[in-house]
Amino acid sequence: MVYPAGIFLQAEIQTGEELVLEVVVVTAMVMAVDATPHKIVDAPTSEKVNVRALAVNGLLVLDVFVNNKEYHMNLLKYLSFLSIIISFFVQSNAQSIVDVAESTLKVSAFGEEVFYYGFSEGDQLIFNFTEINGKELKELEITELPSSSKFMDYKTKKIENKSLVITRTAIYKFRFANSAISGRICKFKIQRIPASSNTQNFNSSVYWRTEYDTTYIPAQERYLERSDTIISNPIDQKTSVSSQNAINGNRNRTHLEIVLAEGTIAWSYYIGVGSEGLTVYQKAKDNFINTAAAQISTLPGYGTMAALALYGLNTFDKVQGRDNVKYYFIADWQNVQQFYSGQTFYQTKSGDVITEASQMRSPLTGKFYLGLLNDNLMEPIEVTIKITAIQVRQLWATRTVSQMNITKREIPYLNNN
Repeated sequence: MVYPAGIFLQAEIQTGEELVLEVVVVTAMVMAVDATPHKIVDAPTSEKVNVRALAVNGLLVLDVFVNNKEYHMNLLKYLSFLSIIISFFVQSNAQSIVDVAESTLKVSAFGEEVFYYGFSEGDQLIFNFTEINGKELKELEITELPSSSKFMDYKTKKIENKSLVITRTAIYKFRFANSAISGRICKFKIQRIPASSNTQNFNSSVYWRTEYDTTYIPAQERYLERSDTIISNPIDQKTSVSSQNAINGNRNRTHLEIVLAEGTIAWSYYIGVGSEGLTVYQKAKDNFINTAAAQISTLPGYGTMAALALYGLNTFDKVQGRDNVKYYFIADWQNVQQFYSGQTFYQTKSGDVITEASQMRSPLTGKFYLGLLNDNLMEPIEVTIKITAIQVRQLWATRTVSQMNITKREIPYLNNN
């Protein structure tokens, strides 16, 4: 392995062990524990030097080979434990260290910070870290994507010159995690030593692109299997209403109860007084039979009242007559009682007519009332009332369908084209 200028290699050697170093040097120096420098050999630039240190019988023996020529020396008396530091001054054409990133950041309480950088195959990654205030950072991890953890340290305050050999070109994630209730001020520096001049200018920046994944999963879907349109006639009758001064004592007010089924979408009414009112209804009914709308309809019971309810198509004539009726659509029974007592009451629609026909869109369900009042002093009246409702009855079912599920992913990549 080639070490650049300024890199120190420290090794420990004990009796029976040997340390073998193969480097390309200009000058090799050995520093003993007593801080006394001992010059081993001067070698010409680019010469290969093998340095072997061997502890034998209490002596530290150094064998130096320059171009396979051996230089032998006993450096010093070997104590039971000896640490030596060898400084190598490398030839001028060795690869220099490249700074990848250097930053100071705050990791918030119970938070984490993540950084991504790329490295080339053969690189040596050098990592340094310090918590500025000397506090512990719960977790620090270096991971080769996608999930290969290369280094992890817990409750760390400082990391010096941590070195990793990059076996393949990849993106690395640097994760700083803090579990404390206060933040951590962290300073880090990331460097790389290229394997050769070919990767000296390797771009370590990480870029991101968005990718979409489409999957299909089975799901239960509710759908409308069938929809039937039904025509019904909640009210189809004639009602007598006494005069104000009826000899028999009957009231000149009466009411009818109307109930609309669930699913009603519209309804219509016809009110006609006496023979004139009956004649108008019959004429509209007969005339409608010959219309194109009646001919093409397949709905059972479809006629002039249904056409009025569905489409607002009013074919009823307005006539003049001797008798009239006052009518009121009333929402609830309490207001019906007030209607009978002559008090003010709430009504949704009213009129004073001989004949009247109309489409209605409200109310569409439940019970309500029709109040009739005869203001004739002496003569009772007979009122024809027709109410037709249009109900849609839906049949729902479930079925299994493939449901599309789209997920978005952010994919990191390197750009060294």
